[in-house]
Amino acid sequence: MVIVTTNAPPRLRGRLAVWLLEIRAGVYVGDYSARTRERIWNQVVEYIEDGDAVIAWKATTDQGFAFATVGRNRRTPVDFDGMTLVTFAPAEDMAQTGQKPR
Repeated sequence: MVIVTTNAPPRLRGRLAVWLLEIRAGVYVGDYSARTRERIWNQVVEYIEDGDAVIAWKATTDQGFAFATVGRNRRTPVDFDGMTLVTFAPAEDMAQTGQKPR
């Protein structure tokens, strides 16, 4: 699994570093069971505050992987006939909500 965080608080970064290897700033990798992966992701959801994060893992889907996001950014996952695709919101939409585009 891979977790990528942006603007994550130090408390969350420390929690992730306990379980996963931080190969670049905000990029964490590891290989855990589905149950452990869900527990780690629940920590991300609970502690992300104003940041955002995405998790991707190997799954038995046509794509071979699945992913989830938390927080607000320009990329949003959408289901399209059983495949998960990503929509990309224009920067203007983000500006209206007071967010900086990422």
